[in-house]
Amino acid sequence: MLNRLGYQVAAASGGEEAVVRMHANKVDLLVLDMVMPPGIDGLETYRRILDVHPGQKAIIASGYAPSDRVKAMQEMGAGVHIRKPYTMQKIGLAVRRELDRK
Repeated sequence: MLNRLGYQVAAASGGEEAVVRMHANKVDLLVLDMVMPPGIDGLETYRRILDVHPGQKAIIASGYAPSDRVKAMQEMGAGVHIRKPYTMQKIGLAVRRELDRK
């Protein structure tokens, strides 16, 4: 969906891979799922990435209603929570809003 909206996208197979990639790269925005089996979840992934890139922008994707873990991510600086399944319009608006946030 993000490619179709004109964004350049790089995907990771899980939280650990995302953290490793972020040690060598910087991105404008992360889209993190709360549940990323079999490894670390979105909250722990974001926590580790913030150690490398403080202030990293992120949005949270989940098939579940917002939880205490989602709220914890938002308190750490993540933006909106979008609930799966989401439409192209919903993810597009969430991404644009987070990228525009100061």
